[in-house]
Amino acid sequence: MTVVLNLIWLVFAGFWMAIAYAVAALICFLLIVTIPFGIAAWRNASYALWPFGRKLVRKPGAGVGSALGNVLWFLFAGWWLALGHVVTGVLLCLTIIGIPLGIASFKMVPVALFPLGREIVPSGDPWFPSVSRTA
Repeated sequence: MTVVLNLIWLVFAGFWMAIAYAVAALICFLLIVTIPFGIAAWRNASYALWPFGRKLVRKPGAGVGSALGNVLWFLFAGWWLALGHVVTGVLLCLTIIGIPLGIASFKMVPVALFPLGREIVPSGDPWFPSVSRTA
């Protein structure tokens, strides 16, 4: 089921949101000082392409540096990426089949706002028992 949801997501929302994250990443890579932000944006681009079957968790070692970086990210890129997820979520929720995808888009808003100090892990799909449920 996750493959079907991911394919539908890819066509209707994932591709466009991944492009937005990739643009943010490229801008961050061009400004040498913001390379850590570019890495986080690139990681979020991969998550925006194929979100089902994976989840975001907080890194246990993230500290003050991540918090300060998240404030800067929010000011320069986070708010417009989050706005993209909200608009995408609303548009997807206009159809019955798009409601689960819209909810997934809304769940991506916090990581669009504050991406530093998080990592992507498998969610532990019951169809694939070899994937661990813990991080």
